[in-house]
Amino acid sequence: MSAARAIGLVLGVAADGAIGDPRSRRPVTAFARAAAAVDAKVRSKHPAAGVLWTGGLAGSAVLAGVLAERAGRRSPVLQATTTAVTTWAVLGAAGLAAHGTSLARDLEEGELETARTTLSTLDPRVADSLGVIGLSRASVETLAENTANVVVAPLVWGALAGAPGLLGSRAISLLRGLGRGRPERYRWFVARLDEIVHLVPTRVAAGLTVLAAPVVGGSAGGAWRAWRRDTTAHPSPNAGRVEAAFAGALEIRVGGRTVYPHGVEELPVLGIGRNPDAGHVTRAVELSRVVGWLGALSSVALAALVGLWRRRR
Repeated sequence: MSAARAIGLVLGVAADGAIGDPRSRRPVTAFARAAAAVDAKVRSKHPAAGVLWTGGLAGSAVLAGVLAERAGRRSPVLQATTTAVTTWAVLGAAGLAAHGTSLARDLEEGELETARTTLSTLDPRVADSLGVIGLSRASVETLAENTANVVVAPLVWGALAGAPGLLGSRAISLLRGLGRGRPERYRWFVARLDEIVHLVPTRVAAGLTVLAAPVVGGSAGGAWRAWRRDTTAHPSPNAGRVEAAFAGALEIRVGGRTVYPHGVEELPVLGIGRNPDAGHVTRAVELSRVVGWLGALSSVALAALVGLWRRRR
């Protein structure tokens, strides 16, 4: 069955690239809308309400994955198909590349208002006052972060746990994004859960960024040094790891003062080099693609290793 899971992951990644991003037709969009609707009806700001909201929705996604995984055990073909469909349903590589390409084009053409609108679909920061440099910096940061969260993380968890891992990890990422506008005590549970779920995938993504850097004309050494040096000052155990690796690979600086709806955060500067521009956003899109391909290959190898370990038990 491990071979079937690996084949399913490959097919799902291929489908994401071939079909593109009909986002309105993917189940992940329906889940996000349902989660937002439930969140809108929750009037309480008590931490317990946040736990119930997160646990109920994330648990439902995992349960759906468990049922799909059990149904796929009837035959290798069925499991490969189930894994492929689930991978396609949650993977965000095509959509991320499309948004990143749009951002780079708009910044190159000076369409800053359009770029701000596109950025708002990927990142919760306040972009109203950002110019070309600020928007370029934000674009590289969000491309890096989302490469880890919506591409590498589902693939890693899919290799480890199949459909439940795919659906569960993606659900938690979505819930973390939806909860950012809520009070800290309401969203603490989903924030901590998100940190745990992405603890390993974030570092895998950073490592893959180091390997991918030369493919886009970047610096592998710069990516490694920025990842190891600059993220020690970051307040989050995950945020900034891939961002620093991207910055080092592209030889630019990101981070610093960032304005969110809930307030201003003084984040550490990541990377050493010049301020980013539209050209760096284009290269960040290409870097994200290569990291995604490497993530797919790594997930196949990991699925094979997991299957071999299970057979030897």
